[in-house]
Amino acid sequence: MKKIPNLIITSGDPGGIGLDLCVMLAFKKFNADITIIGNRDAIKSRALLHKKNLVFSKTMGVHEGNGNLKIINIDYKSPVHPGKLEKDNSMQQLKGLKKSIELCLKKEFDALITLPIHKKILSSNRNKFTGHTEYIAEMCKSKGTEVMLLASKKLNVALATTHIALKDVPKKITQKSLCSTIKTLHFDLIKKFGFRKPKITVTGLNPHSGENGEFGDEEIKIIGPAIEKMKAQGILVNGPIPADTAFTVDLIKKTDCFLAMYHDQGLAAFKALTFGKGVNVTLGLPIIRTSVDHGTGLDIVGSNKIDPSSFFESVQLAIKLANNQH
Repeated sequence: MKKIPNLIITSGDPGGIGLDLCVMLAFKKFNADITIIGNRDAIKSRALLHKKNLVFSKTMGVHEGNGNLKIINIDYKSPVHPGKLEKDNSMQQLKGLKKSIELCLKKEFDALITLPIHKKILSSNRNKFTGHTEYIAEMCKSKGTEVMLLASKKLNVALATTHIALKDVPKKITQKSLCSTIKTLHFDLIKKFGFRKPKITVTGLNPHSGENGEFGDEEIKIIGPAIEKMKAQGILVNGPIPADTAFTVDLIKKTDCFLAMYHDQGLAAFKALTFGKGVNVTLGLPIIRTSVDHGTGLDIVGSNKIDPSSFFESVQLAIKLANNQH
């Protein structure tokens, strides 16, 4: 009998919609053994806002969607107020994220799904928290090799740079970094996603891909040469394609994954085409990690405006990637 994947889910910032999504998860069936790492009382209280009753269990097996949840409990230091950030609680949940990564590295879980945390509340003057992707990569000793990929049934978009200021993007794009990113994309698209010969399309950095050096020369000096090096190694990669014409219907059909140069260049197109159905995946790690494509939603906590689609897609993709690895 085929083993079902064993998944762990972090419940996100206690003040945000992560707890609401955990409640919704309790009533959605998945062919996986699912554990949430969070605060039992906070999730139970959030369930009451949705007029739902939950049952907590230590052993479950297949997640039946019958109102049962399995939880690794984290003690919060302060009461949780829906829609309100509280730094001590947020820091406790960050400890939960750390524990979940450690458990995945020990192979006690097959995949990690993360619900939204709030970067600002986790940052201080001395230590800036830039996001899940960078934090998980550091914990996995994969810093510098991680690749942020947004996946959906319509298209996949990876990023050459992630959560940095736009003014810092050009100096972060080097031939070495691009070659590393393209290699990671190529091998993980094969190993984790099951593509036999993935086709990668790379965007330019500048308008019109620099128009032969008129608007910048990164395409001539950095991006183009990196693409040629990867082609010489047998990777199916083309570009640089001007970003404003890259995401056409015709090119999407011919591409398994796009590589955009910076966050909004890739994600504006991705979210316009797939919002609510996209999944954030971190490649280049020794573990499987998926996440939703949205934030903490503080303004809609406890309401009927919460759309669980991206979360459910994240769980489903984690199951698929875990099964591909077995």
